Amino acid sequence: MARTKTRRETSAGGVVVRCAADGARVLLIHDRHGNWGFPKGHIEGREDPAETARREIGEEAGLTGLLLHAPLGTIDWFFRFRGRLIHKYCHFFLFESREGTPVPQTDEGIQCCDWLPAAAALDQLTHDNARHVLQEALARARELGLCPDGG
Repeated sequence: MARTKTRRETSAGGVVVRCAADGARVLLIHDRHGNWGFPKGHIEGREDPAETARREIGEEAGLTGLLLHAPLGTIDWFFRFRGRLIHKYCHFFLFESREGTPVPQTDEGIQCCDWLPAAAALDQLTHDNARHVLQEALARARELGLCPDGG
């Protein structure tokens, strides 16, 4: 039996926080596959991963005017697409949004997007590796003093 080579894909995404009177809110999206996660997508050409993340947040949730604060690391996972094994790497970045209402971009496959309190976002996320990214984002947000009243 012939072995097929695993294809590598690289993408980038953003954890977007917004400060509220009672603590940090986190932007989550609900995609066409029923998963709750963060806006993310493929890096195009020679695009910088942080710029990919910013572009994807705009494309999937309609938010602009984002402040980039910190890289959050990379997660990876395997999946099959049309019978081919894919090894996906996704670089994440911490962004802050001070204004604007997220609007799910249905042409991008986004069914819903909303701000959730940090604890609720941790519960809502579909995948464990996304929970680890969010925990890192919340720790970095506290270190940077983004939401002094909690997060």
